[in-house]
Amino acid sequence: MSPTPNPPPRGIWTPIPTFFASKSSPHYDAVTPPFDLDAQAEHALGLARAGVVGLVVFGSTGEAVHVHPRDRKVLLRSLRDRLDQAGFSFPRCPLMAGTATNSVQETLEQLEDAQQAGAQWGLCLVPGYNAPVVSQEGIMMWFTAVADASPIPILIYHYPGVSNNVQVAPATFEALARHPNIVGCKLSHGDISKLTQIALNPAISHSDFHVFTGLGQQLLPAMTVNCVGAIDGSANFFPKSLVRLYTLCCQSHLSVEETAERAQLQYRVSCMEELIVKHGIPGIKEAVSRLRGIGDRDGTRLPLLGGIPGGDEEWARWLGVLDKVEELEVRLSLAFPEGVEK
Repeated sequence: MSPTPNPPPRGIWTPIPTFFASKSSPHYDAVTPPFDLDAQAEHALGLARAGVVGLVVFGSTGEAVHVHPRDRKVLLRSLRDRLDQAGFSFPRCPLMAGTATNSVQETLEQLEDAQQAGAQWGLCLVPGYNAPVVSQEGIMMWFTAVADASPIPILIYHYPGVSNNVQVAPATFEALARHPNIVGCKLSHGDISKLTQIALNPAISHSDFHVFTGLGQQLLPAMTVNCVGAIDGSANFFPKSLVRLYTLCCQSHLSVEETAERAQLQYRVSCMEELIVKHGIPGIKEAVSRLRGIGDRDGTRLPLLGGIPGGDEEWARWLGVLDKVEELEVRLSLAFPEGVEK
């Protein structure tokens, strides 16, 4: 463990989906489709060129719970190698590896594999299987045990929606933030008051502990209370729009035109994010496939069935919202062909 671990850089991180082989692939398996490493690399390189600050692999969007631990290292290593070969080696495009298991030992095994495969940080989901009887003390002891032995710095991933509605109190974050190997958190609960109580807590060293929102639709209000950026699913298909919004949120002195642009961006991002709120991972994969031409929009693993319910008809209902953000994305691509300024 590094004696002085650094928190992940501020900005827009993209929690990338895991791409699986399409039904037309000769290696397709309906129960456990294999990785599509070429699509994975193509998507990652596009995001790196668009200006996101880093990639989260095997988060909730990455279907971490659908991938056997022995396979995680293969994808991580392949992705790190392909990024390095294309000139996006660390620190230009760092990787954060998610864990989503309740066992301290298995979490540490995944973190060790992630470190060996080239990841710089671990994003550890709060263990919630036994949420009704888990205490704040138990959560603190669990994260302390993981952080004590992890070979890479970790962040606390608080997403009650996928962890049995387990709750982590702001006071628990304050206590865990003192651990030198716990360097931040991702908050995906949507509670701005709880986020504020962590991100503005004067007892927390905010140069050592970074607070990220998991919701791009709340980026502007979150950053007004000291949030350092977002780990946001819509950055998979509108990366430049999210990075531009982040950039405008960071500036203390905006022109009238920039203030209006920031407001318009946040409004359109918030409207567009409702696609993910409704359809989750299948919605993200559908958008990446239809808008960016990468991956199979049916390419999830069981028990997800892939593709948004309603297919073309449901997709058509979102075009009015999506087209407005796509206009902004195209405009930003012309203005910043080498990536949006951060």
